[in-house]
Amino acid sequence: MLVLFDVSCIAFFLALVITPWLRNTANRFGFVDLPDASRKLHSGAIPRIGGFGVALAYVLALAFIVVAPYRNLNFDIPRGISLALSLAPAAVIVLGVGLIDDIRGLKPWQKLAGEIVAAVFAYFGGFGVYVLRGQPVSDWLSLPLTVLWLVGCANALNLIDGMDGLAAGVGIFATLTSFIAALVHGSLELAMVTAPLAGALLGFLRYNFNPASIFLGDSGSLLIGFLLGCFGTLWGQKSATVVGMTAPLIALAMPLMDTALAIARRFLRHQPIFAGDHAHIHHKLLEHGFTPRRAALVLYGCCGLAATFSLLQDVAHNEFSGLIIVLFCASAWMGVQHLGYAEFGVASRLFLRGSFRGMVNAQLRMQQFERTLGKAKDVDGAWEAILNGVREFGLCRVQMRIGGRTFDSMPDAELLSSEKNDWWQVRVPVAPGQFIYISHDPERDLHPMVLASFPRILRSFLQSRFVVDAPAEAAVVEHAAP
Repeated sequence: MLVLFDVSCIAFFLALVITPWLRNTANRFGFVDLPDASRKLHSGAIPRIGGFGVALAYVLALAFIVVAPYRNLNFDIPRGISLALSLAPAAVIVLGVGLIDDIRGLKPWQKLAGEIVAAVFAYFGGFGVYVLRGQPVSDWLSLPLTVLWLVGCANALNLIDGMDGLAAGVGIFATLTSFIAALVHGSLELAMVTAPLAGALLGFLRYNFNPASIFLGDSGSLLIGFLLGCFGTLWGQKSATVVGMTAPLIALAMPLMDTALAIARRFLRHQPIFAGDHAHIHHKLLEHGFTPRRAALVLYGCCGLAATFSLLQDVAHNEFSGLIIVLFCASAWMGVQHLGYAEFGVASRLFLRGSFRGMVNAQLRMQQFERTLGKAKDVDGAWEAILNGVREFGLCRVQMRIGGRTFDSMPDAELLSSEKNDWWQVRVPVAPGQFIYISHDPERDLHPMVLASFPRILRSFLQSRFVVDAPAEAAVVEHAAP
């Protein structure tokens, strides 16, 4: 334990010294993040390569332990260093990708490609998802799962790095959780590689907490997330429970949940998945009146709660692990509900109230109507199909002028006796002098999809089949009851 305490303290003090030097260097060379009055609301230029300082403090702390004169300790230092060296190639790739993005900028696919290469290196270095639900994973599945897990963790920390001190604080909680789990399982080599990261992040947080004087940047957030993912694979290999990777997943629940919510809401809104927005969890807390400091502290508390659930699930017997997962999921669900995401409220109402099934049914009926209309061989056949559609969808009246002929679904006598002033109409232009009028009684139920699709189908069909110049003589009005 003395070695672990020493390496963590050394990393902490190194980060306290390195970070100010790195901040001044970044300012000198222009490696800064400028406000844009949109998503970047900080007051001035802030250095953004803090991740390099965290990595440097981490490496120097481990190097000091190697040369330090530790004697007669029941601790295999070379084994822990060997584990760190196995991880080094992948970590260097991720750090390099992040630094290039911070300094020059990379496209999303370029960053993703670099992360995938790093994940493959980590897999062959021994940081893979080799066990799932207590059973060995076949080689053809193990590599894709490892890539998905590591890339997901890296980007989860990257996405949550939108507020001073948030990513660093989340990283501290997740790292300490992995450290405690390593001690519980007697995995001193895992404890050796997690201890300096916790110290380095804590020292860096001194300058990164609100108001921040330096940012982690992509070099830091991607690297921390990637390292935490690698620690999670080792944790999953050591865990004796049948759920294996569940405990590490819960430990990283905050950033992973934020990423999942971002993907889900952008999908529901038909927005690009990788586009930035102001709807992350920390943004929602700010909308609820929290200051940046209070919001960060609240999220630290959530991370602490997730860490507690994670460690309980890890040490619990199999008969209790399922209950712990259920309690954690229920807590997470209640938390998401309090954030007030309108997208999920609308989606849940669509499912629970049957609106989704109504949409599917209306879409299928519109497709059937379009197929029936397409079989019409002449204007009269098309008019008959249109009348059937008017009856089926609950419309009150349709008028059509096409090819010099005028059709009306309501006879004059019925029209005179109806309270038509209460109806609304949609006019659908087909061609000069040719059109469709669709009338509806607001007291009748009408699915919104009918209003959107019925006129479009009619216009497209008539334009493609029957549009001709109208003759000069008066049009003949033909009535038919709907």
